[in-house]
Amino acid sequence: MKFPRPYTLTEIGSLLQLEFVGDTDFPVLGMNEIHVVEEGDIVFVDHPKYYVKALSANASTVLIIKKVDCPEGKSLLISDDPFRDFNFLTNHFKPFQSANNSIAQSAEIGEGTILQPNVFVGNNVIIGKNCRIHANVSIYDDCVIGNNVTIHAGTILGADAFYYKKRPEGYDKLLSGGRVVIEDNVDIGASCTIDRGVTGDTTIKFGSKLDNQIQVGHDTVIGNHCLIASHTGIAGCVVIEDHVTLWGQVGVTSGITIGEKAVVLAQTGIAKSLAGGKTYFGSPAEEAREKLKQMASVKQIPELLKKLKKNS
Repeated sequence: MKFPRPYTLTEIGSLLQLEFVGDTDFPVLGMNEIHVVEEGDIVFVDHPKYYVKALSANASTVLIIKKVDCPEGKSLLISDDPFRDFNFLTNHFKPFQSANNSIAQSAEIGEGTILQPNVFVGNNVIIGKNCRIHANVSIYDDCVIGNNVTIHAGTILGADAFYYKKRPEGYDKLLSGGRVVIEDNVDIGASCTIDRGVTGDTTIKFGSKLDNQIQVGHDTVIGNHCLIASHTGIAGCVVIEDHVTLWGQVGVTSGITIGEKAVVLAQTGIAKSLAGGKTYFGSPAEEAREKLKQMASVKQIPELLKKLKKNS
């Protein structure tokens, strides 16, 4: 998420009332979660386990829980609770806006686009030309939809990320200030849920097709011409490269990459990144041919045990 203008480190430090390390005029351009952070951004880290990752990321400013050596070309904001202060920035720069109409006045809707009854379109939404949005679809604030997109009934674009920090008094929610971006020629089935990015974009690229009842987590990127079948659940910060096929009831853990032209068979559980150009099956996912051989071998165990018992 980029700020409306460049800020200085002094301005951000004053806004948060925090001590900082770095030049007073050090430029701060935005904020992002560590998976999608860019130069000029603030990233937060609140556990020593992730200090190295945060300090070596593309972020220019690190919101950190203790003072450490500051890498050259970066700056630090010292906070007793980086999670809280990151939320403060999200709420400051991207506060929740209530809706007064089912179609927000600030929404832009392209020529030839049809909205069926009871569609909700939030603030600052952009919908391209020749789209068909069916009944009871909810499109939250800031979503961007390209041309020739079809979205079937009951689908929700832009719900908050499922991202919480456990505290003694309960779970503390990380606020979501990102977007959902749907590119041209995408079809989305009925009753799908596609969460907004925490501070970046959840993206479905050109020509991809989603079946009914699919969950896509925050900041996930689905590539061009992907095919995803019903009841698939994709966690946050996943990268699915072009021409990937995920069949029904596939489960995908967070922060992994599925390579180009991979095919994942039904009811597979993906716990780590998968190379492209192969077919996978099982939980945890393995190359399908190898997994099916293993299953065939397991079926032979009772007969082998009978033979062993007979010969003993």
